[in-house]
Amino acid sequence: MKRTLNKDIILYSDKKVKISGWLHKKRLLGGLNFITLRDRSGIVQVLVEDKKELEKLRGLQIGTVLSVKGVVVKDERAPNGAELHDVELDVIVPVDTEPPVEIDKPLSHKPENLDTLFEYRAIGLRNLQETKIFKIRANLLKYIREFLYDNDFTEINTPKIVAGAAEGGAEVFKFDYFGKEATLAQSPQLYKQIMVGVFERVFEIAPTFRAELSATTRHVSEVTMLDVEMGFINGYDDVLDMVENLVRDTLNKVYKDCSAELKSLNAPELKLNDKFPRYSIAEIHELYSKNTKIDVSNEIDLTPDEERWICEYSKKKDGCEAVFATGLPQSKMKFYHMKDTNDTAKSADLLFRGIEISTVPQREHRYEILLEQMRFAGIDPDDPGFSYYLSAFKYGLPPHGGFGFGVDRFVEKIVGLNNIKEAILFPRDINRLAP
Repeated sequence: MKRTLNKDIILYSDKKVKISGWLHKKRLLGGLNFITLRDRSGIVQVLVEDKKELEKLRGLQIGTVLSVKGVVVKDERAPNGAELHDVELDVIVPVDTEPPVEIDKPLSHKPENLDTLFEYRAIGLRNLQETKIFKIRANLLKYIREFLYDNDFTEINTPKIVAGAAEGGAEVFKFDYFGKEATLAQSPQLYKQIMVGVFERVFEIAPTFRAELSATTRHVSEVTMLDVEMGFINGYDDVLDMVENLVRDTLNKVYKDCSAELKSLNAPELKLNDKFPRYSIAEIHELYSKNTKIDVSNEIDLTPDEERWICEYSKKKDGCEAVFATGLPQSKMKFYHMKDTNDTAKSADLLFRGIEISTVPQREHRYEILLEQMRFAGIDPDDPGFSYYLSAFKYGLPPHGGFGFGVDRFVEKIVGLNNIKEAILFPRDINRLAP
């Protein structure tokens, strides 16, 4: 008999079907004995009345792999609106060891329980609430790709083993590469700019690595980034518009298509405008100081509390939870950013629900000026590691810009989680290398 997915059994009322999956829950009440079977589409309730069939479950634990043949009976109280009666059980893989976590109940995400959550991740992810987080994440990535394909971007894959740090600094993982020193890529920055000279518009969704000694709710050692680069721009407003349209499009689709999952996870309601408010960093400093009486006049960039505050301010004043913070000081810009007037860079940060999701700059495409900026940043343009990058500029790159976009942070804030690690299947931080 062909297998039927749990979500589809309602289509076969009063007919016999075969379902297969994992034993998710047992309720053996003597007169009425129910089990719940889980497959990739959800759960189904199964009534087990025959004592011979019931005996097959003796000593078996959650996670046992079963096939069940039975008659579909409509019942509005049951998951998917139907359950199976008159069943025949086939134990495919018996499990007689009690699982370390109860996957049929919501798992605690309190800070003190996160180590337990991640230690038993392989089993805990079978919990239906945990699964919803990563189905939302999968849909989000699908919508991001769809948007970029529709806007004529080409998906690329760049090396994660590189000869040096693209953005400078010491926060890289170094290792021996056949007698040479190599690092794990902090960013595909140099490669995606090179590829502008090939495809004009490119993107990549891939892991990047930061050896930061940070034990915060917003940092991990391995992050999933969306990296985008686009050529022939008229200015950095073109890049801001692109990320604005991407975020608006994907958020609206996620909140529409995953509404049931988001509601069951108590995700915040979405407040978004067609155009995201734009505040300069100087304006945010002034507004924050005026409203909180906290002096931030000596701060160059936004503090984490300012990021949270301006998002709440915009949500109330502008009806929008996504905000651009413009006017990044040149002292904070990367060597490949383009300078603006008044000691600022042509760059902005996209903030969403209190955290930076993306930095959105125009790049410096003029070869000689790029060399000057590299030297000013203490980077030797004659270093062999930069020769391939610079050749793309020497032989012609148009005005271009792009952004790096934190997928993990975005998922965290969409779902309403409190720690970036909760939005990652198997997170890596300064303490965790397994599972």
